[in-house]
Parts: sequence; structure tokens; C-alpha cells
Amino acid sequence: MMPFRRGHLRYFVTVAEEGQITRAARKLHIAQPALSQAMAQLESELGIELYERHPRGVTLTPAGEAFLVKARIALATEDDAAQTAQWLARAARGAIEVGFVGPPPTLNAPELFAAFADSHPDAEVSFRDLPFPCGATLSWLEEVDVAFCHLPTVEPGVDVQPVRLEPRAVAAHESHPLARRTELTVAEVLDETFLSYHPDVQPTWAGFHSLDDHRGGPPQATTVHRAATTMQMGGIMASRGAITTLPLCDAKLAQQVLPVVAIPLSDAHPAVLSLVWRRENPSPLVQALVAFAGNLAESQSAAGYLSRD
Repeated sequence: MMPFRRGHLRYFVTVAEEGQITRAARKLHIAQPALSQAMAQLESELGIELYERHPRGVTLTPAGEAFLVKARIALATEDDAAQTAQWLARAARGAIEVGFVGPPPTLNAPELFAAFADSHPDAEVSFRDLPFPCGATLSWLEEVDVAFCHLPTVEPGVDVQPVRLEPRAVAAHESHPLARRTELTVAEVLDETFLSYHPDVQPTWAGFHSLDDHRGGPPQATTVHRAATTMQMGGIMASRGAITTLPLCDAKLAQQVLPVVAIPLSDAHPAVLSLVWRRENPSPLVQALVAFAGNLAESQSAAGYLSRD
């Protein structure tokens, strides 16, 4: 049997997950005939039928179901190897890629990155604006060495180093009835209309913004449009009609570029601004940045709020 071409496993898994060649081709950004041909070639090389075709799409055969398990494992192994190679390549050239959600961390944690730059003047530090965490945090972190943000879902294989506690604030359009207030309590805003988040966004992340941790569940009233990125959040906020909560530092920066006001919440649980990274990342620069963050957190009495795994 000839080895199947690179990419065919990913094609197969995508078709299996989508249940339709057309949707899978769209997701993979390839032409439908090319995908159908690739799948036919894969079946020929394997000597088994993977799908049963029907008018509404495809259904895996028993052999296809069994092969899907192995294909996912193989893809995960390949992805892990590729990710490790990227980490090692960046580390070898003295580079570190820092992801962030919201304002760049050089604005929200300038003292951390200034201390790191002073200690590692030759390090190549680049920043990447990340979408809101969707799915597994491990997957969300794949493209960066470390992320600076308030806490996503912490899961096995993910490490967290708190940097500081930050009060929470309401961000509301400047025309909103609450916009004239200088301070609010949680009870005063729980029944407001909140900005809605894309269903793929981690529930804990979305819930932080809508005060689910205080309400015990999602708000009754939310916007029709749903955000998955900081830019989308800003666009929805600019259209009026809803509020959200943010770390106070983010809200203050938002009001400089958007028609919104930042109103401190006096009794809301604080945001834990943190460094988050995949434990398996071997980069010594990540460890150095984490060490600086630990020292900063200790000096600000924030380290005890969250223990690392």
C-alpha cells in the first residue's frame, strides 16, 4: 500500500466532523471536486470504504469510525510535533511570541515587559492579538508561547502565573442611562441587557463579562449580535443598547477609542490578569517572563489568589 498524501488525514477528519463534503471543502478552503477526489484516493489506498454517501451528506462506515479514532491521534501527534518545532525555532533565535486579548500588554502591564526587556535586551518579543478563548485552552494557545489576559479555562497541561488583580468595571455606551454614574454595584446591573458572545467562546470567559459568577447563570437579556474578538465586542458596544464588564484597565483604555464609559463595579470579583502558557513549551524566555511576573505578583500581594497546578 502506498502511503497516503500529507493532508488526506486532515481532509478525512474534517469530512467526518462536518458530515458533508461541501461544508468540509468550505472549511478547508479547497474545491469540492478536489476534496472528493482526495477522499476517493484515500479509500483506494487504504482498501476500505470510509463513507456511505447519501443526498444529505456522508455517514461513516464502521471501518471509517474505527479509522477516525486513529486519524485523530495521528493528527494530534503531527500537530504537537509541529508546534514543538515552532517553539524550539523561536527559542533558538531568542524570540518569544506573546498573545493577548484586549489592549496590548505593554499598556496593561508595562512594568512586566519593561523589566523583561531590561534583563533580555537581545530577545525578540512579538505580540499577537488573539480571539476570545474558544474550545480547549491548550488549542487556543497553539500559535503563541504565552498569553497575557484575564483567566481562560484552566485545564491539565496549562500553567498560569497571576500578574495582578484588577477591579472589574461596566463598559456602557456614553448614551446609556448608567453612563452618568461614577460607580455601580453588581446588584444594580445584573438585569441589564448584556453583550452576547459567540457560542464557541468558553463559557467561563463569556460569563466573566456578563457577571455569571455573581448571578449564578447567564443574563436574561443579551444582544442578537455575538462577539468572538475584541474588535467585534467594540463594534457591538458602539451600536449602543448593551453593557459588558471588563477589567478596569481595559475599560479605561476602551473609552479612549470608543464612545463608551468605564464605570467601576465596587463589589465585583476582580479579574486575575495572568500569563497563561502550555506547560510543555520548552522556551527559557517563557520561564524568564514567568519569573518576572511571579516577582511582580508577589510584590502586589496577588500571587496567593490563584495557585499554579
